[in-house]
Amino acid sequence: MTRAEGKALSIGDWRVSPAEDLLQRGDELVRLEPKAMEVLVYLASRPGDVVTREELERDVWRGAVVGYDAVTNTVIKLRKALQDDARQPRFIATVPKKGYQLIAPVTQPDDDAHPAAVATVAPSPAAGPSSRPSWMTGATGKVLAGLAVILVIGLVALGVVNHSGQAGPPSIVVLPFENISNDTRQDYLADGITEDIITDLSRLSGLMVMSRATSSSFKGRDVAPDVIGKDLGVQYVLKGSVQRQGAKVRVSAQLVDTRTSANAWGQRFDRDASQVFSVQDEVTHRIVEALAIRITTQEKHRLAQKATASLEAYDFFQEGKRLSRVSTKQTNEQARVAFRKAIQLDPNYGRAYGSIAYTLTFDYLRGWAENPNEALDRALVLAKKAVVLDDSTPQTYWVLGFAHLARKEYADAEKAAEESTRVAPNFADGYGLLALIDANLNKPKEAIALIKKGMRLNPYYTWEYLYIQGIAHYALGEYDDAIKVLEDAEKRNDNVAQIKLFLAASYVGAGRPGDAKWTVANLQTLSPTTTVTETANTIPIADPKLKQALLTDLRKAGLPE
Repeated sequence: MTRAEGKALSIGDWRVSPAEDLLQRGDELVRLEPKAMEVLVYLASRPGDVVTREELERDVWRGAVVGYDAVTNTVIKLRKALQDDARQPRFIATVPKKGYQLIAPVTQPDDDAHPAAVATVAPSPAAGPSSRPSWMTGATGKVLAGLAVILVIGLVALGVVNHSGQAGPPSIVVLPFENISNDTRQDYLADGITEDIITDLSRLSGLMVMSRATSSSFKGRDVAPDVIGKDLGVQYVLKGSVQRQGAKVRVSAQLVDTRTSANAWGQRFDRDASQVFSVQDEVTHRIVEALAIRITTQEKHRLAQKATASLEAYDFFQEGKRLSRVSTKQTNEQARVAFRKAIQLDPNYGRAYGSIAYTLTFDYLRGWAENPNEALDRALVLAKKAVVLDDSTPQTYWVLGFAHLARKEYADAEKAAEESTRVAPNFADGYGLLALIDANLNKPKEAIALIKKGMRLNPYYTWEYLYIQGIAHYALGEYDDAIKVLEDAEKRNDNVAQIKLFLAASYVGAGRPGDAKWTVANLQTLSPTTTVTETANTIPIADPKLKQALLTDLRKAGLPE
């Protein structure tokens, strides 16, 4: 059961309507944000239980990378809506170092009676978390100008060989490698190996590779290869594990044919930890051999290029990537520190320079930089250096395109994005960046075509797909379609201010001023400094008429100057 499908219930003296995101007490009506309602419904499914932050992130945010304050701020919004006091709570109590507890009585309608007739469910004593109900198995920072959204978009792969026997290249998904060390800090290494193998394989034009986003959706899940094959339409699954103990590392990898569940290849590597990069190379080459993939001379050259030979630098780089994905001002700064440490250990680490360029561009877009123009200039210098140091990696070209787009240098941005897809024909982020460029160049039909292609090839798409599609529908004047996809994007990530900007403008276009003003009010809570002027200065829409239409709609929605 989803929030939208949830039945009305009562919590204390409030009647809760999940499908409408409404609270009612007598004549008093309060509207909740969708994510806040999901949290409330989740707590109500376990009255009296102490629900941990980790459980909320796992089951309500569905494993999405969110800032530490996301849960806290949502609970604050709930308390405000319920008119609760954190010090003397009547509804939601905070249990220090454990989580949150719904202490108000929960009542639900009797299925065979009038809604007024309810059966009381008494809260259980405050003990440890109970098991989750079977229906509750699933659901970063605002991005001014929406440029920091292309982390996951799908891949372009035509002529795929599928289970119907159509001709084309073989297809594969690389599942997240499992960290079987006793040290959870080694998650960085397992995640890094997974992503690097995906990147290496994405360089091969003779293979269709599912994106990192699709791969990540299987993290922590035990799904049979044949089920994955049917779900994604892929022929092969690569799964593995990593165990690092001191100076030694053990990597196990297994290539499974999803049609027969038979092993196409498998091997265990026991090496010095410093040799982990050669293990990645060997895994890639074994897959190429097992699937009889023909690779070009250029592809061989690119595969031979390695980002770094320093495992310590690699560790800092992976830590920086994890921090940057949280997308808060603090974690962005911490990520930059980690990337700089990686460069100190390996001054030729191209991707580390590119990642610093990304954080500086993100600072500019979020309004965090003390000197915005200086930050953007520095980002471009570092992005160019990243390409010089590592021109065989699609990510360095992507960052260069990202920096150019933030600077509204559209031709250069498009050139860099296209180069990323030339280096790696399966590189999902490159096609996503091209779609975003098209949207900002007011070429919405081209942008929609790219995004829909990504959605077909990456069924586990995230809010970024929907956000770009929403921009394109808004540009076409298809406001109802824009609202549909942007509302979906907002449900998937309620902390992105740019989604709310285009959603508010779309509500205005659709003749729904009340919804537009409510969305802007929520935006102001999320980002009080967001104004029409700031949006005008940072948003990279190239077409003057489209830009002016957006700003006019935002004024009508109540966004302050």
